[in-house]
Order: sequence, then structure tokens, then C-alpha cells
Amino acid sequence: MIKPFPYVMTNRQINIPYLLKIGEGKIAKIGKYLFDKDMMEIALFWGEGMEQMLGSKLKQGLDAQQIKIGVEKTVNSIAIEDITQMAFSLPPTIKAVVGVGGGKVLDFAKYCSFLLRLPYISVPTSMSNDGFCSPSSSLTVNGARKTVKSAIPYGVVIDLDVIAGCPKSFLYSGVGDMVAKVSALWDWKAAFNHGYERYNDFASIMSYNSLDLLFLRHSSDICASQFQRSLATSLLYSGIAMEIAGTSRPASGSEHLISHALDRYAKQPKMHGLQVGTAAYLCAMLQDNPAADGIRDILQKTGFFDFVAENPFDKNEFIEAIKIAPTIKDNYYTILSEPESFDKAVNLINTDKILKRLIK
Repeated sequence: MIKPFPYVMTNRQINIPYLLKIGEGKIAKIGKYLFDKDMMEIALFWGEGMEQMLGSKLKQGLDAQQIKIGVEKTVNSIAIEDITQMAFSLPPTIKAVVGVGGGKVLDFAKYCSFLLRLPYISVPTSMSNDGFCSPSSSLTVNGARKTVKSAIPYGVVIDLDVIAGCPKSFLYSGVGDMVAKVSALWDWKAAFNHGYERYNDFASIMSYNSLDLLFLRHSSDICASQFQRSLATSLLYSGIAMEIAGTSRPASGSEHLISHALDRYAKQPKMHGLQVGTAAYLCAMLQDNPAADGIRDILQKTGFFDFVAENPFDKNEFIEAIKIAPTIKDNYYTILSEPESFDKAVNLINTDKILKRLIK
């Protein structure tokens, strides 16, 4: 049973990234950005393969500014125990933590910096989700994947030359994670109307505006540099919206619950954004969401549906994920909390022309 939320008016201090750089050739300039903020010694964490790809360029920039690398490590674990051990073994001379790569290393570095209250510089090498600028980390705790509170980055540096070279699957994942805001915001407002959640109008507006920034300004060609710049900015705004709200609600709802269930029980889970984008289309129809047609059009125009259809979801696993999804988080109202939603979802999977391509 979901418990009503007490209506208490509160003000809270929020953090936003102080350093924001999006553009071409930014990896080589990280040393200058650190020097400008007097961060003369850093802990540098790499995603797998990232040092070989970007290390020379980044380190040349560090050397030019006499930035010292006090600790350097390639990350292959996101176990909270490993991160805690690393954090408290860092020398006291470290002034900032820098993470370069995908989700694992960014979450590792983010939580490490959070434990030590050090500035964290996020350097994502793909735009597959909004985690690079969110106030939480996805870690393993006692072997199970958990979302753990951390802090929004002090700085975000996005090199569009690097983003342009990443596989299309990462870009489509980013598109899927962005459209998920539509179903997530509906769930959040519905939870508020049922008395289960506080609601933050400004965070909601920022999350909606991040969608407008991406999809209303230019063509839907995911390979176009302007689209990739807008995708990066939109995902960044999504992370800031979560910081403003003090919750993941502006970016995560019923569609994320389905994705979390797939992560746990599917034999071969797909990329996060591919799962939540597909689930967002389904959940928007369950919600009778007025923006459902917009989600469909966006995912068609960008080629998202065609990409997912090349390697469709297993129908039995997806249906099981929908059944399990409402149990993933306690006291968390979404459209999937309604008793009739499961049967409606199964019917849509069996009858909707698009879903029949994506889930087989």
C-alpha cells in the first residue's frame, strides 16, 4: 500500500554545475579548466579503453598546466565497497576527482568524490543517459544494483568530437532516456494529485523544456552535430531538474521501473535508454498521456523504433518485467500501480502495430 505524503512546505539549497563546457576539442582543454579553478592535483578515473583512446590528448593538456595526477585508475567495478576503499585511500593533497568514460566510471568517480566532499568533474564519452549530471549514482550494494544518493557534479565537460564517434546505439539510448521524461512527469503529477508526493513546478518546467530544446529546434538526424549538442544539453538539464526537485521524479517513472525489472530478470538486458524509451511509449498509452503521439513521432523520426526492432525484446521477459515493476520501489505511485494497467499493457503489446515490432 502506498502511503500519502505529508504536505510540508520546505525550501532547500540546491547545487548546479559551476563548470559547464560543451563543444569540439574540449578534452585537450580540461587541464586549463582545472588550472582556472586551482585544482592542481587530481584523482583520474578512466572507463575501460578510454585511457588508450583519450589519454594522450588529456594528459598533454594537464602537463601544459602542471596539473598533477595523484591517483590514476581504470574502473571495472561499481561495488560500493570498492569505491569506499578507493575514496579513503586517496592522498589528502587531491583537490578534485575526474571521471572519463561511460556510466560505470562516472558513477564510481561521482560517489568517490561525494564521500570525500571533493569537487567532481564529469567527462562523459557518450550521451546514452542523463546519469553524467544527476545527483545519484547507480552502484552495486551487496551484489544488487541500487541507486545511491550522491551529488551533482561540480563540472561537466563534453567533447562533441568524442560524442560524434560513439556507436549509434549510445545516441539512440540517449534519445530513449530523454523521451522517458514525458511518462515520468505524468506519473509524478499523478502521484502528487493522489497525495503521495511533493511536486516542484520549476523542476517540471525544466524537464519539459529539455525535451523542447532537443526535438523542436532542428532535424531528427542523430548523426548531425547540432542534434548531438542539443542531446547533450537536454540530458544535462534533466540532471539539474532532478537536483532542483530533490528526487528523480522529473526523469524517472513507470518506464524506469520496467527497465529496472528488465535489468534484474532479463537474460540479456539492453542499454538503459533503449529499455526506458520503449517502455515510455507503452506507459504513455497506458496513461492516456496527451503527449503519447509526440513520443511515437519522435521515436519514429529519429529511427529509434527501427533500431530497437533489429534486436527486439523478448515478449515473455518484457511482460514479466511489467508485472514486477510496481514492486521495485516501495511507496512509489505510477500508472503501473493501478490494478488494470497490467492487462492493458499486455493487450497493447499484442495489438499495437509498433510494439509488436519491438517486443516479440
